[in-house]
Amino acid sequence: MRLEDYNAFCASLPHATHVVQWGGAHVWKVGGKVFAIAGWSDGEALAVTFKCSDAAYDILKEQPGLRPAPYLASRGMTWIQRRTAQTMDDAALKDYIAESHRLVASGLPKKVQRELGLVGR
Repeated sequence: MRLEDYNAFCASLPHATHVVQWGGAHVWKVGGKVFAIAGWSDGEALAVTFKCSDAAYDILKEQPGLRPAPYLASRGMTWIQRRTAQTMDDAALKDYIAESHRLVASGLPKKVQRELGLVGR
């Protein structure tokens, strides 16, 4: 996935906001909370980090091209970093980013969810 494709996809998600921070990482947030990070790539492929469920984390962390997200996973958070498309293609990555957005949005305070129109009034 190219950075342009990543940013375009994240921008298509409801109430997503973008900032470049932490040494040039492209960070996407919903309600002020991070749901996806891209950058810090050691090679040619774009490294993309996302939140996932406990079950998905247990499966994904063992797959080639994926790893527990540096810093976040070491603090007990269920975040995965895709470093290569070896076992997760771009379509699957988009599905996981969308799910990360949903997970983060559902964890926002109900008041914020209502203000953003993410839940009924």
